[in-house]
Amino acid sequence: MTRKVEWQVLLLVTLALTAFGIVMVYSATSASAAIGGANPMSYLEKQATYALLGLAALVLASRFDYRRLKQLSSVLVLAAIGGCVAVLVVAHPINGARRWINFGPAVFQPSELAKLAVAVWIAAYLAQREPPRTLRDLWRPVGALLALFSLLIMLEPDLGTTITLAVMVGAVLLVSGTPIFTLAAGFSIMTAVGVAAIWVEPYRRARVFAFLNPWHDAQGTGFQIVQAQIGLGSGGIFGDGLGQGVQKIHYLPEAHTDMIFAVIGEELGLIGATCVILAYAAFAWAGLKVALECKDPFGKRLGAGLTALVCCQAAINLAAVLGMAPLTGIPLPFVSYGGSSLVVDLVCVGVLLNIAGSGHRVSAEMSDRSRRNGGSRAAVARGRGRAPQPRRARDVRRVAGSRRGAARS
Repeated sequence: MTRKVEWQVLLLVTLALTAFGIVMVYSATSASAAIGGANPMSYLEKQATYALLGLAALVLASRFDYRRLKQLSSVLVLAAIGGCVAVLVVAHPINGARRWINFGPAVFQPSELAKLAVAVWIAAYLAQREPPRTLRDLWRPVGALLALFSLLIMLEPDLGTTITLAVMVGAVLLVSGTPIFTLAAGFSIMTAVGVAAIWVEPYRRARVFAFLNPWHDAQGTGFQIVQAQIGLGSGGIFGDGLGQGVQKIHYLPEAHTDMIFAVIGEELGLIGATCVILAYAAFAWAGLKVALECKDPFGKRLGAGLTALVCCQAAINLAAVLGMAPLTGIPLPFVSYGGSSLVVDLVCVGVLLNIAGSGHRVSAEMSDRSRRNGGSRAAVARGRGRAPQPRRARDVRRVAGSRRGAARS
């Protein structure tokens, strides 16, 4: 029954957030599109199409035995590396970044595949080996693979995805038993490298300074943060009403992607924003419980990684919109507009559902195996005419029999 509750929580929260995201994407884009003379339904139609594709992928992933992903881990990693290299070569820059590859009307972001591929690979690797105990063990090969993906993704550039990958890998290592001191040392090194990467890029430095004091340049580098705070604050407790927000109409940049939580706060108020946060908290509880109670080592690590992947993105996005962290361009899972991220997130949920549903099967298989082994030993003993006895008991009876024979003689 506990497994069933967790399975239901994962599914219901995912479906609710996905449906809610379609509504909010329409609310965040329809007014500005109508004012500009475009089709107000265009973003709604695209997001609904990607949602249907993602839900179909969720169903397939939930019925696909997750243990077979272990054999596909290397293929997924190679495909993700190829995609991250290809996007740097063939993609056209959008807002100064090369992150998307166009396939006709469809758009694909290879870094989203990289998240899933790294989660599967590291779970498969650590399920068969002892967890890293030192920085040297951590570097080979987990740290090296993470560094390779981080380099490729930072060249796009995409700092938010790099942070998400690092946190996800750290979650899998923690569940596997890597010492806290080793993890802290590894994250300290990555933080130092990240600070250096931020400092050498002017636009990243500007984002950090804008985060520290957005009102210093409210019409420049701090404009997006300031407008997000205005939207959140103007909503009050109950909000201005669904579709009645003003910030989304050419005031708040990227209102339908990175900043959609500000639109939620303005239109649905504190109550609506709190419900969204509680939904992600429920998802985190259910996902981590599924992972920690899974009997299969691969399933345990994979479940922890996928849960951390979804919840880390949500935490980074919420912190950025609330002004608690610098802007990184991470979408809000299931809610923000974006085809690749939505489909991959739904696939992750499908795998989690399969892990949750397979827990009883794994336990049953282990029980059946133990019963078969016990039954075979009992059958062998019966074939010999007597039940197996402990060695100490047989020795005691042998000594007692020899003494009785000596007494009779």
